Amino acid sequence: MADEKQSDRSAEPSVDELIEAIRGIQIGEFMLSTVSTLASLTYGKLDAGELEQAHVGIEALRALVPLLEGQIEADTRRDLETAVANLQVAYADAAGSASS
Repeated sequence: MADEKQSDRSAEPSVDELIEAIRGIQIGEFMLSTVSTLASLTYGKLDAGELEQAHVGIEALRALVPLLEGQIEADTRRDLETAVANLQVAYADAAGSASS
């Protein structure tokens, strides 16, 4: 049992290894991951009818996506811009339906 715990500990990265791994992360890659997750979350909020949360997600995406210019491939950025536009349309439709 003690050998298992020792083996688990030796498999875990050291603090220095974690710091080095963090230093190796490119901000653009991290932002792309964050923006992709935020877009998925925003779609989910819209689907659940949580319009206030969806609005916050859309506004955050509108602020973040332009910052990715030069950090990610142009095609990927265009895809994100399309996703934001689709979210805005879906939000407008949902908000119109909610007020009717």
